[in-house]
Amino acid sequence: MSRRRAGQGLGHLAEDAAERAVYVVSVAAELAGMHPQTLRQYDRLGLVSPARTRGRGRRYSHRDVERLRRIQSLSQEGINLEGIRRILDLEARVEELETDNARMRSREAVVQRIFAAAADGEVQVVAPGRRGRGPA
Repeated sequence: MSRRRAGQGLGHLAEDAAERAVYVVSVAAELAGMHPQTLRQYDRLGLVSPARTRGRGRRYSHRDVERLRRIQSLSQEGINLEGIRRILDLEARVEELETDNARMRSREAVVQRIFAAAADGEVQVVAPGRRGRGPA
């Protein structure tokens, strides 16, 4: 959560709202187009992990509802629950790798900056493969 906040302006507010666990089972089931018992089963199987209240009641976030819709879509395509679990795990891993890749590319851009001293002694940033400006 905090990893995405740095340097992203107010974008994290929408993501925080998507992760806020506010829906009870019946509402989440209606939003996902499923029976409440199906949500409980998916929780027991580990396909979705809603937040819990102090009384152990389930609270689903908007992101959980989106995941439930994805599960339903995959199920309607004829994929069994173990296959769905594997697909969701792989999708999450791809997302992690994309985030890591973006972070590394950002670091690479910083590392590749080259500094040069101009004739007047001023230090300037020069793009890789280019020379600093000539005499003033």
